[in-house]
Amino acid sequence: MEIRVWNYLDEYAQHKEEILKAVNEVFESGQLILGEKVKLFEKEYANYCGTNYAIGVDNGTNALILSLRSLGIGPGDEVLTVSNTAIPTVSAIVTVGATPTFVDINPNTYLMDTNLLEEKITPRTKCILPVHLFGQCVDMDPLIDIAHKHHLYIIEDCAQAHGAQYKHRKAGSMSNISTTSFYPTKVLGAYGDGGLILTNDKDIEQKLKRLRFYGAEKTYYAIEHGYNSRLDEVQAAILLTKLPQLDNYIKRRCEIADLYSQLLKDTTLILPEVSTHNQHSYYLYVVRHPKRDLIISRLKERNIFLNISYPWPIHLMTGYSCLGYKEGDLPKTEAAAKEIFSLPMYPTLTNDKIIYVCDQIKTILNNI
Repeated sequence: MEIRVWNYLDEYAQHKEEILKAVNEVFESGQLILGEKVKLFEKEYANYCGTNYAIGVDNGTNALILSLRSLGIGPGDEVLTVSNTAIPTVSAIVTVGATPTFVDINPNTYLMDTNLLEEKITPRTKCILPVHLFGQCVDMDPLIDIAHKHHLYIIEDCAQAHGAQYKHRKAGSMSNISTTSFYPTKVLGAYGDGGLILTNDKDIEQKLKRLRFYGAEKTYYAIEHGYNSRLDEVQAAILLTKLPQLDNYIKRRCEIADLYSQLLKDTTLILPEVSTHNQHSYYLYVVRHPKRDLIISRLKERNIFLNISYPWPIHLMTGYSCLGYKEGDLPKTEAAAKEIFSLPMYPTLTNDKIIYVCDQIKTILNNI
């Protein structure tokens, strides 16, 4: 059998009729851009996360760019974030002209180490951008205290944390602005690109609605410089069909994670650690081993195809060499990047396949 780290085809087969019905409703509605499906999805997702407002945009990267723009963050400003993240987190900061300042990670959770935040703050620091990575939230209370103390904005990057909770608060509900992505692999994934911004501030909501639509409130008149960054009506319709199932998706992901942990507990793999204040949504099940590359290659020989999130820290990429970082600047981030990898994780993954993957991993580990 062939097993990939992610697969949507079984899910689509199960819900094909419902999804095509939703898409057809859009095609027959006469309104393909910023119609009723987008408005309804914005309302429903804001309600789910416990925020006042949601603004649908075309992807998670632009969600970050528009959020930074809405707070006036640009050239001369610094944004504290992590290097152990997807490229868009840093790309968005650089795109608006600001400078990312990297904070090393907690090696147990791979999340921003909030104990290191204050030493990174300078007079130019304007925002903290924590990334809720792999389905688990950053330790937000000390981060919020530091932000308030130094009068800094907070933008939560929740692209990998739909439905995750920190002390019973949903990811995305604890900051000035939060962003998410509905890229197909996500816990709540569209069947194409999509993103969304959450806020409790009415003024920010109105500004973001302008920014996503050329800076306009009415057709053909720009109040300010803006962008073309709208959530597609078709993707909103698909997401509306999936949102009621989000908690079930998370429940199944947790079941899969529990099974992995049970079957692999006596191996030499370092398994995920869940902070006591968190409810993990397991976008990814990330393990660690010093012989990662060998393990992955041998699993590939057995038709098991895994992924690494992320094999190259952003501060060491040539595309961001202009930031002036060098090897050794973020030792915990760099060490993790050489050893972490993700096991297959999606709600329709069967227990038989999970057991097969674990059996193959154990066989490999016993022979290296």
